[in-house]
Amino acid sequence: MLGVCYYPEQWSQSLWREDARRMKDLGLTYVRIGEFAWSRFEPEPGVYDFAWFDESIAILGEAGLKVVIGTPTATPPKWLIDRHPEILPVDPDTGRVRGFGSRRHYDFSSDVYLRECERIVLALAERYGENPHVAGWQTDNELSCHDTTLSASPAAKTAFQAWCAARYGDLQALNTAWGNVFWSMEYRSFDEIELPVGAVTETSPAHRMAYRRFSSDQVVRFHDAQVKILRAHSPGRFVTHNFIPMNETGVDNHAVAADLDFAAYDNYPLGRTDLLMAGDDPEAFRPYMRTGHPDFGTFFFDQTRGLAPGAFWIMEQQPGPVNWANHNPRPAPGMVRLWTLEAFAHGAGVVSYFRWRQAPFAQEQMHAGLLRPDSTHAAAWPEIETVLGELATLDLEQNPTVRAKVALMVDVNAQWLGEIERQGKSYDYTHILLDHYRALRALGLDVDFVPPEGDVSGYALVVIPALSTPSAKTLANLAASGAIVVFGPRSGAKTLDVTLPEGLPPGPLRELMPIRVLSVETLRPDCSGALTWNGKAYASRCWREEVELAGEGEVLARFDEGGPAIVRSGRAVYVASLTDRDFLADFLEGLCAEAGVATQRLHKDVRVRRRGGLAFAFNYSDARTPAPAPEGADFVLGGAVIGPRDVAVWRDPS
Repeated sequence: MLGVCYYPEQWSQSLWREDARRMKDLGLTYVRIGEFAWSRFEPEPGVYDFAWFDESIAILGEAGLKVVIGTPTATPPKWLIDRHPEILPVDPDTGRVRGFGSRRHYDFSSDVYLRECERIVLALAERYGENPHVAGWQTDNELSCHDTTLSASPAAKTAFQAWCAARYGDLQALNTAWGNVFWSMEYRSFDEIELPVGAVTETSPAHRMAYRRFSSDQVVRFHDAQVKILRAHSPGRFVTHNFIPMNETGVDNHAVAADLDFAAYDNYPLGRTDLLMAGDDPEAFRPYMRTGHPDFGTFFFDQTRGLAPGAFWIMEQQPGPVNWANHNPRPAPGMVRLWTLEAFAHGAGVVSYFRWRQAPFAQEQMHAGLLRPDSTHAAAWPEIETVLGELATLDLEQNPTVRAKVALMVDVNAQWLGEIERQGKSYDYTHILLDHYRALRALGLDVDFVPPEGDVSGYALVVIPALSTPSAKTLANLAASGAIVVFGPRSGAKTLDVTLPEGLPPGPLRELMPIRVLSVETLRPDCSGALTWNGKAYASRCWREEVELAGEGEVLARFDEGGPAIVRSGRAVYVASLTDRDFLADFLEGLCAEAGVATQRLHKDVRVRRRGGLAFAFNYSDARTPAPAPEGADFVLGGAVIGPRDVAVWRDPS
C-alpha cells in the first residue's frame, strides 16, 4: 500500500476535503499527520485546541483514508522554550546553546522536557487513541537527526554522572575500568566526572565510549516513555518510528526499536548518495546523480527490516528534488517508481511519500511534493499511478519476505569505536560495512542485517566486518549456528571499556579463532599494501594486523611481507586487513559455493532481490540490460531485457 505525509495545519481548511478526495482517487491508503503541530495543538500553555485536528482526521477518514499520527515532540513551541530554556541542548563541540528557530531543539537528558512530552503525548493518546480512523502512531520524528544525540548541557552532565554511578557502582571500579591512572585522571567522586568535551587534546576513549552509550540510552529512555503511553491508551493500533541511518545519529537503533511493532525509514536516495560519495571521483558519482547508487538505498532498507518484526515502512519517500543535501538534482524519469518497487521487494509493507503538496514557505519550500504549490501534479504523480497498477499485479501479500541465506552483522559498538579511536583517518566503519554489503549484492545475494546478539540460526554465511567487543552470547550463537562466519579486522579488539583484552586481541573471540593480534598498522589510502589469496594479489589497505596463529588453523592468504593475512579455524575465518570489493566479491563467492549458496555476478548497475515466490531486478543504468533471470522465466512485470531505469519481475521457483 501507499501513503503520503500531509500537514493540514499548513493549508487553508478549504483545501482539506479536496485534498482527501484526490489522495483517495490516486489510490493512497495511509496519511501521516501531526508530527510538527505542537504549537497548534497547544497555542498557550495548558490550553489545547484539537478542533481543527478533529476535523482533519474526520475528513481523511470519511474519504476512506487511514491516519497515522506523529507525536509532535520534535518541535517544542516557543512558549515552552521561554518558560524552560534549560530544555535546550548544548553543542558538545562548541559549548553553544542550540536555540529556537528550527527543529530538534531539545535535550534528551532534560527531565523537564520529558515531562512536557509525556503530557502532550498523553493528551493526544487519550483523545485519538481509539478513533476509528487512526491506524497507528509514529513517535517523534527522525530521532537524533542533525547531530542531536550528544549534548553538553548541565542536565546531560548530571544525568551522565548518575548513569556512571549506576553502571559501575564503585568509583574505584570506574577509575580502574577507564584506566584513569593515565595522565592523572582519577576521580574522587562521581560528581567530579565531566563530559568528555572541550579538553586540550583527546579525552580518554573509555570516557568517550561511556558518553556515547549514555547518550544512546537517553534517547531510548525518551522514546520508550512515549511508546508506553501510546500502548496504554491506543489499544490495537501500531506504534512505529521513522529512523534515519544509525551512522548519522550515533544511537543504537536496535534498542530504540525494541518495543515497536515495526520500524520505518525515511528514504532519500539522491541526498544519501551525494553524501556517501562526496569524496569520490566526479566520474564515479555522475551516473548516480539522478538515480541514487544501486546499493545505498537497499543498504538502509535491509538494516531497517532487521530492527523490528513485521514488514517495515518507508514513512518518507523522496518524490523529487530535496533541499538538504550538498546538491539537490531532480530524480531521473522512472526513478520514483523504481525506488518504490525496490522498497517493496526488500520487504516494505507501505511506501509513503513526502510530501503531499510542496510548501511555498519556510525551510523546506525547495523540497518537492506530489503536488506543486499550486496543486498541479508534480513529475512523480504519473509514476505513482503506474506503481499502483503494478502492485495489484504483483500480489505482494501472497509473497511475504523470507529469511535470506546470508547475514551481515552490524555492531553499534564497532561504529562508536571507529569514531572514538580511528587510529587511521581513512577508517570508516559505515563504509566498511557498505563495502561488504556491496560485494554480497553484486553476487546477486539477498542480505539480512542482524545485531551482535541477534538470532543467526539458519544462515549459511554470516559476515561480520568488525565485532569490536564480542559477548559470550554472540559467540555461543555463532558457534551454534552452523554457518561459515567471516570476521573482519578489529574484531575482538577491545573490552567494553575500550582497553586491550587480556592476552591480546581478539580476546574472547579466540574461542572460535585461535590467533593473537600482535600489532596494528594503518596506511594512507594512496599507500596500500597487498595480500595474496588463491594465487592472486589484492589490495591490503587502511587497517592491517600482524597476526600469530596460536592453535589449530590454516593460513589462507599472506601479506606481501609474508605474514598471515587470512586465517581459518573450522567454520570461522578471520581477515586481518581491510581490502577492496574485488577481493570481497571473489572471496565471499568462494565461501558461498562451499556453503551451498548460489551466486550470480551481476551487471554493476543491476541488482536482484527476492520476495516470496517473486524475483525483482532493478536496472539503475541508462541503457537496456539483459535481465538476470533463468531461461524461460515467467515474467510478471517487464521482460528478458530491462529498459533504462526500469524493473523486471519474474516468478522464482526456488
